[in-house]
Amino acid sequence: MERFYVTTLHDEARSLREAMVEQLRSLDGIRSEAVAVAFRAVPRHVFAPGAPLVQVYEATTTVWPKHDGTGRMVSTVSAAHIQAVQLEQAEVRPGMRVLEIGSGGYNAALLASLVGVEGEVTSVDIDPEIVDRARACLDAAGFDRVRTVVADGDNGVPEHGPYDRIVVTARSWDIPPGWVAQLAPGGRIVVPLRLGTMTRSVALDRTDGVGALLAGGDARLCSFVPMQGAGAHEDQIGLLPDTALAGEAGPGRVQLRADAHSTDDDLARLMSVIGAAITGPTRHRPVTVWTGVKFDHVDDLDLWLGLRLPAAGILTADREITATGHPTSITRAGAPALVSDGGFAYRTKRTIPDAARFETGVLAWGRDAADLAARYAHTVTEWGQYRAGGGRGPGLQVLPARTPIEPDPRHRVLDKNHTRIVVSWPTAPDPMSS
Repeated sequence: MERFYVTTLHDEARSLREAMVEQLRSLDGIRSEAVAVAFRAVPRHVFAPGAPLVQVYEATTTVWPKHDGTGRMVSTVSAAHIQAVQLEQAEVRPGMRVLEIGSGGYNAALLASLVGVEGEVTSVDIDPEIVDRARACLDAAGFDRVRTVVADGDNGVPEHGPYDRIVVTARSWDIPPGWVAQLAPGGRIVVPLRLGTMTRSVALDRTDGVGALLAGGDARLCSFVPMQGAGAHEDQIGLLPDTALAGEAGPGRVQLRADAHSTDDDLARLMSVIGAAITGPTRHRPVTVWTGVKFDHVDDLDLWLGLRLPAAGILTADREITATGHPTSITRAGAPALVSDGGFAYRTKRTIPDAARFETGVLAWGRDAADLAARYAHTVTEWGQYRAGGGRGPGLQVLPARTPIEPDPRHRVLDKNHTRIVVSWPTAPDPMSS
């Protein structure tokens, strides 16, 4: 009976794994046969013991979350979709030496499958419990050749470098010097990088002798737990009153997530402006503008808005909230917020009938609502024109901190502790020219 049960479990897991691969293909996660083979080969359920098989092999589901004492999630086995995205970005080949920063076990096993027996995978995490768990799961799944290390990933693992690929599986605010130093010539870093108030998984190649430390792009929407240790950076979060933006289903929690560089005073001023625009005695009716710009995902659009507008942060909700009397919403994923002393504006959407796409709109509140909505909508329209003209983007250059840069209004320069990151969209219009 026990042998029958094990065989049935194995067959069910294999069938679900194959279905997950097809789902990942349809979601544009898996693009290559090599990554598909890796996902077929690694038993994901071994890295999430106790979780239902159907849940484990759902392409967009995170499993085995670990929380700290405050309830904040500090480690997960990430959704298979974003793992596939990062593996495709990394373009891992047999025989490569790979460093994974942030352990869970499953992703390291996928990397080991891609590099083969001639390659090496080192997985590092600051949390000994996470590393112990990853080690046990890797051994149980037959991937004992993966090296696991307890250390602060901010420093990398220099004793086992240099690395052809560094794959980071925790949200990073900066690119620390150790990562660049341990990257082999021609190597690549794939990292969920904080760009303003948004996180995108980006692929950055080492660029010896051309000024920049790293260069690349392929920014993909993602969600990861924050980096711990020396590389930790916490967002500033402001919570609006529960009754500020009531929806058809009743009030919901709405918050502004500001950049980690924002001070308490900065956040207090922003929250005061937003609160007054919605609930204050001089509040005005909101202004809604529909742009005619259509989209099926917001990866590029929100990055464009967040970096080309003087966006103050990301306005998010704990659920979809429909603003009273308007076919508009604040989403759980959030949208860049443009804030002035006289109000604020944010991106919204509405479904296009008989199409799996949405139309982009703008909702603005406060005495300056009309002007803010027009400015926001113009920036949306520019993105639509750029994409319709074949534009893709953005490109990123990572330079040493305080590197002199010629001013260019089409570029956004993000200053970090160790680096200056230049974000640009080739052939994009100058946002200051209109």
